[in-house]
Amino acid sequence: MKYYIIAGERSGDLHGGNLIKSLKQYDKEAIVKGFGGNYMADAGAQISVHYRDLAFMGFWEVVKNLSTIKKYLKQCKQEIEQFKPDAVILIDYAGFNLKIAKYAKQKGIPVYYYISPKVWAWNQKRALKIKKLVTRMYVIMPFEKEFYEGYQWEVDYVGNPVLDAVNDHTPNAGNIAIDGDYIAILPGSRKQELLNVLPLFDELVKKFPASKFAIATVDNLPDELYAEIKANSNVTLINGYTYDLLAHAKAAIVTSGTATLETAMWEVPQIVMYRTSGISYRIAKKLIRVPYISLVNLIAGKEVVKELIQNDFNLENITTELDRILNNNEYRSAMLEEYRKIKNLLDIGRASDNAAKLMVAHLSKSNSFL
Repeated sequence: MKYYIIAGERSGDLHGGNLIKSLKQYDKEAIVKGFGGNYMADAGAQISVHYRDLAFMGFWEVVKNLSTIKKYLKQCKQEIEQFKPDAVILIDYAGFNLKIAKYAKQKGIPVYYYISPKVWAWNQKRALKIKKLVTRMYVIMPFEKEFYEGYQWEVDYVGNPVLDAVNDHTPNAGNIAIDGDYIAILPGSRKQELLNVLPLFDELVKKFPASKFAIATVDNLPDELYAEIKANSNVTLINGYTYDLLAHAKAAIVTSGTATLETAMWEVPQIVMYRTSGISYRIAKKLIRVPYISLVNLIAGKEVVKELIQNDFNLENITTELDRILNNNEYRSAMLEEYRKIKNLLDIGRASDNAAKLMVAHLSKSNSFL
């Protein structure tokens, strides 16, 4: 069967790659095309647009790039029309993917959503719209199944692909090449994220000249963005080895998103931070309907890790919390114990295998009635 898959950011590309591998286990004749990145390409997908060209962060940034987004929407629809897939598989990235879901439904193509849009965070009634457009939803957070039940929609909880990716990885300290303890910094994979946070991190590493910092960089961003912070003698840039970085870190400072859960699965005490443009933040603050922004705290249903958001993300607060997670053993131990509880909750088998098996079975059943 033929599958058209769309992932609009790094984490979606990673999980999309694993899903493609699983699809090929259950469907030996699977052919995959779509929008994504290197992980999906390495798994055998033909990628026409890389996610780096789609990764716009925040309300204002999306508005500024509407013409670009519209261009790629048009291209995506044309590719689906020409490819004629048996199913369209969408991975998170709601603003773009829901438009494609509407198009695919109009064309009579089954729409499978793997990794739900975060409708539980804001404008929750979007769940009704998604229900109308999506054939089957495969969620990766336990609380999402209960959320959708509130809208009379039975969705499939398939486990969490972050845990799968961590379990699959064998750490290699040689990829890091840093002697002794170090603090990992994961500043994000989008240009806007870097511009908002790197100046403050530059202040932080200067304040702690005796500490070592390792900063995760990404291929889709230019090296010059990191030039100023790289000039510090206690800073090492690590490109492409984020899991090795986390596996050997003593502590981490992480941009809100999938990376917070990845850090927890590697059992690294962390600080979660988030800063965006003033306009985007003011809009988001009015809309958000959940008490936390990090996946760690949302899954736990309480504050496990400290969240420093917008103006709270400042040098004084980072310094205080960093000292706490480095030197307060009781605090560190309590955080690690909560991580283990979350890991046990998420571990119901490989998410990509569970989702692929359900997708292929649903498609096969549907086709048998044609």
